Amino acid sequence: MMIETHAHIYADQFKKDIGEVLERGREEGISKIYMPNIDHTSIDGMMELEEKHPDLCVATMGLHPCSVKGDFQKELYIIEKWLSKREFVAIGEMGTDLYWDKTFIDQQVEAFKIQVAWAKQYEKPIIIHCRESLDMTIDLVEQLKEDNLTGVFHCFNGSVEQAERIHKLGFYIGLGGVVTFKNSGMDEVIPELNMSHVVLETDSPYLAPVPYRGKRNEPSYLKMVAQKVADLRQVAVEEIEATTTRNANLLFKVQS
Repeated sequence: MMIETHAHIYADQFKKDIGEVLERGREEGISKIYMPNIDHTSIDGMMELEEKHPDLCVATMGLHPCSVKGDFQKELYIIEKWLSKREFVAIGEMGTDLYWDKTFIDQQVEAFKIQVAWAKQYEKPIIIHCRESLDMTIDLVEQLKEDNLTGVFHCFNGSVEQAERIHKLGFYIGLGGVVTFKNSGMDEVIPELNMSHVVLETDSPYLAPVPYRGKRNEPSYLKMVAQKVADLRQVAVEEIEATTTRNANLLFKVQS
């Protein structure tokens, strides 16, 4: 069994065949799919999917950094209202992004700090997005770290040194389709990782692994990520599946 720790399967790309997508995931051994929120526009679709498939789909609540604009306080107000209304397993997807647009980076940092405060208040892990901003985001977490703060740096494609900083914080690393990309450099990093803090993800519908690179990603492709990690570490794929499943349950505080 495997746990998909990061998939936006409520996205428009899945509207026509979500049933088949979920079934393929089950067939490949996916026992749980965690769905990070983006902003107010994604909440209804995410909640509907969780309601229809409560045994498989789990919603989290947060504000994605690419949705942080001049009016981000309005977005955060909606997130805060949901967090006070019902329980969520994590705060996210949240973080920083210097890839698309640097205009609102100060606001991204402010939104990050506010959501970290909520994570501490509710004692929930955070799901961190940090595209082209990994060092900056690790620095932020180091500044804000307290004993009850944990989470995952999703879509990790950093160095061994960055991974060690994350591990020292007690945070997890999310590995996805990027590990299968020829020039990602992850073939040198993965053998050196401390596997006690690694989880698997797809980031569906984005970043599909080879041989589906450039096409729509889906949770069933998690098997390819697990296999690639196993190959690079020269262990059986079952070992990777078992370790990352245990880690995901610890991350999201699931009693197993």
